[in-house]
Amino acid sequence: MPMPPLQRILLVDDEADIRQIARLALEALGGFEIRECTSGLAAPQAIKDFKPQLILMDVMMPGQDGLQTLKALQATPGLPQVPVVFMTAKVQPQEVSSFRTLGALDVIAKPFDPMTLAQTVRRIWDAQAPG
Repeated sequence: MPMPPLQRILLVDDEADIRQIARLALEALGGFEIRECTSGLAAPQAIKDFKPQLILMDVMMPGQDGLQTLKALQATPGLPQVPVVFMTAKVQPQEVSSFRTLGALDVIAKPFDPMTLAQTVRRIWDAQAPG
């Protein structure tokens, strides 16, 4: 069965300029509905309120980083398990492999190209189709 079309994305990043560029690229070029979150600590409530299909999350954030946030989301009873794609500058092969082992769907390298971000996100989403 094909995956439903991706529409709702939660963007978790502590840097306002990154959130703004990503939001513009994803909304304008991808037609996605975006909700922004400034920290991993705020993500669980945003998931409950917004019900995203996908989470784009920075790895390096103050307070609770992306890896800690992913683990917390996975361990929260009653919280829907939403696929996570990390957007990070940490893209050495062993880092990417580690992120996937921990449960990340994929990794998008920062700095990302705003002109291709929506297309990249859609390709990642479509590639997870069961099969």
